[in-house]
Amino acid sequence: MGEICTTTSGGTPNRSNNSYFTGTIPWVKSGELDKGLILDTEEKITEEALKNSSAKVFPKGTLLIALYGATIGKLAFLGIDACTNQAICGIYKNDNIDSNFLYYFLFFKKPSLINKGIGGGQPNISQGILKDLKIPVPPLPIQQQIVSELDILSDIISKKKQQLADLDTLAQATFYDMFGDPVSNEKGWEMKKLGKLGILGRGVSKNRPRNSPDLLGGVTPLIQTGEIANAGMYLKEYNQTYSQKGLEQSKLWPKNTLCITIAANIGKTSILTFDACFPDSIVGFTPNLEIIDIIFVYYFFSCIQKELEDNAPQVAQKNINLEILNKINTILPPLSLQKKFTERIELIEEQKSLIYKSIEDAQHLFDYTMDRYFN
Repeated sequence: MGEICTTTSGGTPNRSNNSYFTGTIPWVKSGELDKGLILDTEEKITEEALKNSSAKVFPKGTLLIALYGATIGKLAFLGIDACTNQAICGIYKNDNIDSNFLYYFLFFKKPSLINKGIGGGQPNISQGILKDLKIPVPPLPIQQQIVSELDILSDIISKKKQQLADLDTLAQATFYDMFGDPVSNEKGWEMKKLGKLGILGRGVSKNRPRNSPDLLGGVTPLIQTGEIANAGMYLKEYNQTYSQKGLEQSKLWPKNTLCITIAANIGKTSILTFDACFPDSIVGFTPNLEIIDIIFVYYFFSCIQKELEDNAPQVAQKNINLEILNKINTILPPLSLQKKFTERIELIEEQKSLIYKSIEDAQHLFDYTMDRYFN
């Protein structure tokens, strides 16, 4: 890459001078590279800040790549003239390389760049590592053909993900249409405390330290809060397992338990599709199926999650407890109406499953195409 590109990093004005960050010059931080195309920035610096620091202006169209920490390898194009911090590198290519071809190449190389990160809590890669990367340079028309193939596949994946988001919106709208706002209870349903509608219990992890190696590596799934927060309605995957010793110091929760996070990601929920253990940062809820449906409870929590999070007590970090959960006022429409709602949600979930499969197929083809051209 050093033969076809030049690179330079940004710089940060003196943070102790608050006036430096009251200007009009866009200043990009590493986290903003998620946008893909940067058209605005959270912070803006003054001409004086630019003059009295190592910050420099990168022109519109520059490809940026993050060099430090958790953002290593993240990429974005500038849609405006902007400055960046020192954790970001600007790449200037010559006329023999297409900008989008370079973007896809570096996107493909992101895992290997992360592996090359050096340092402790904030690993980093150097501009030298970027310049040493071996990049194929076919003629420009071939590069543009490759970009076109990858753009089509990327667009398919993006549109399918939007379909999933639209279906999630439809499911949420269906809940509000049938039951109204569960907080204000505008439809006047009977209300009961959540603790009266089933059994609530915290996960168990008695041993200290909790991540002791002899507790892990068996066959019993061990669920963490982040997995629940990212799972959607059904929890189908897990990353860790308990050994027999780990299982003995914990508690095994049955399939169809509703998992509720009470720390970090407060009030996020997901339904187990397998028997599993989890720590005490997660509460399990087993509904009384004679009066309340578990899918109804899942969507009820999705409606009140923000309120739970906003009102959670905070010491070192926000959290809620069993007492708070037991006392949550829960609307209780007739079970027949809840089941009618569940039938509609299951139809939506069937559509989502088909879309997930098509995304998986498109992603496999995208990955195969990247590997074929860049590996």
